Amino acid sequence: MSAQNNRPAGWAGWAYFAGFMMMLLGILEGIAGLAGIFNDKFYTVSENSLLVFSFKTWGWINLVLAIIIFMAGLELLRGAAWARIVAVFLAGMSFVANMGFINAYPTWSITMMVVDVLIIYGLTVHGGELRGE
Repeated sequence: MSAQNNRPAGWAGWAYFAGFMMMLLGILEGIAGLAGIFNDKFYTVSENSLLVFSFKTWGWINLVLAIIIFMAGLELLRGAAWARIVAVFLAGMSFVANMGFINAYPTWSITMMVVDVLIIYGLTVHGGELRGE
């Protein structure tokens, strides 16, 4: 085997991008969580909201998920295969959660959904290249 066969392809950058985006997603979800915790009137909602609990509870859920997402992003950068599975699952959950949150704050939710899609793309298509699979 030559040394050149062990080098990851040029697409490994997508996998690293997804790891950094997971960390960014964790930070952004943390900000949304803290906004809901400290000021439950920050978000304006119509009576047709999909949320079944208070925004303070939603804020705590966001904050806990933010920490998990951020840690999964760090593990992605180390090349952990389990982190890819967890990261895709969490990004999918974040996407669905932000769909339910779109009535309260549409610009934020759409931005978060775009970040989620980029993470899922980077990890499902090119995630194996972090470890040089």
